[in-house]
Amino acid sequence: MSPAVIAAVLVAGAFGAVIRWAVTKIFASRSDFPRAVLVVNVVGSALAGIIFGLPDLRYDLYLVLVTGFCGGLTTFSTFSVDTVQLLLAGRTRTAVTSVLTNVVVGIAVAALFYAVVSAILPSQIRML
Repeated sequence: MSPAVIAAVLVAGAFGAVIRWAVTKIFASRSDFPRAVLVVNVVGSALAGIIFGLPDLRYDLYLVLVTGFCGGLTTFSTFSVDTVQLLLAGRTRTAVTSVLTNVVVGIAVAALFYAVVSAILPSQIRML
């Protein structure tokens, strides 16, 4: 991997992290459910599904977009800590709902957007 790709992954990750921070601020104290984490994880999964569905996408660009941007946008660590905090507070139902929603919806939107993009863009089209 070239230094330019590494730098691009870092920059894309920073952009994703800033957007995640903004979403967290938007949803701050609006609910007892960790909605900001769900939003960024679902949006990041959808974007990753779209990117994965693009035919003939160069691997370096895939790394920048998925590993960098989507990796910076989505958050497994905050999701994990939120779940532990909910469990420690005795909010088992909310914790389980959060886990199931993040996992099921995240995987479903990634698969859905991958399928849609794959169906719309035949592999003979060279995107990038």
